[in-house]
Amino acid sequence: MRFPDRSKAGQLLAQKLGGYANNPDAVVLALPRGGVPVGFEVACTLNLPLDIIVVRKLGVPNHEELAMGAIASGDVRVLEDDTIDWLQIPSSVIERVTEMEKTELQRRESTYRGTAPPLDPAGKIAILVDDGIATGSTMRAAVAVVRSRGPQRIVIAVPTAPASTAKELERVADDFVSIITADVFVGVGQWYDDFRQVSDEVARDLYECAKLGWRRSDE
Repeated sequence: MRFPDRSKAGQLLAQKLGGYANNPDAVVLALPRGGVPVGFEVACTLNLPLDIIVVRKLGVPNHEELAMGAIASGDVRVLEDDTIDWLQIPSSVIERVTEMEKTELQRRESTYRGTAPPLDPAGKIAILVDDGIATGSTMRAAVAVVRSRGPQRIVIAVPTAPASTAKELERVADDFVSIITADVFVGVGQWYDDFRQVSDEVARDLYECAKLGWRRSDE
């Protein structure tokens, strides 16, 4: 099975999340940029509010795939104390990386959301959506950030993920929903016919459309 594009993947994913439809306590939080077209379809189909959650992983210098924490909008920062202690990372390094990532986070926040405040997931069912998962490091960071805000429940929802990563993420979220989990996983793009990069402009436009309750003009 392959998805024609992210929009179709989102429509199929929404079918698996049907139990959350019209739930006043549920929100869809899409990870940019690829997760936004997927999250848009989920939010529109289920009649749920959509927000873009901009998360920046704090990578260990020279080993950026290894996360020592993450930041998100609202001056939220979550640190991986075990990793920091194990590698004996000094606070000056943590602050330097934080400031660097904060600059990019603020740029993306301004691009996608403008001056609109982020949705508050406190007490909500937060459905975290991306177009797929490979290593899972960014999604784990997103879960940690959202968890720090006191949600009622966290649901990870993606069209595809490696089976091994799915098992890991099932332990950090309250629920994990996917359409395809595979033992042999080269990359997220292998499951899409159209996996062109999503531009900042498209992500912003879909966010604006979701706020206004619009569907895409080509549907």
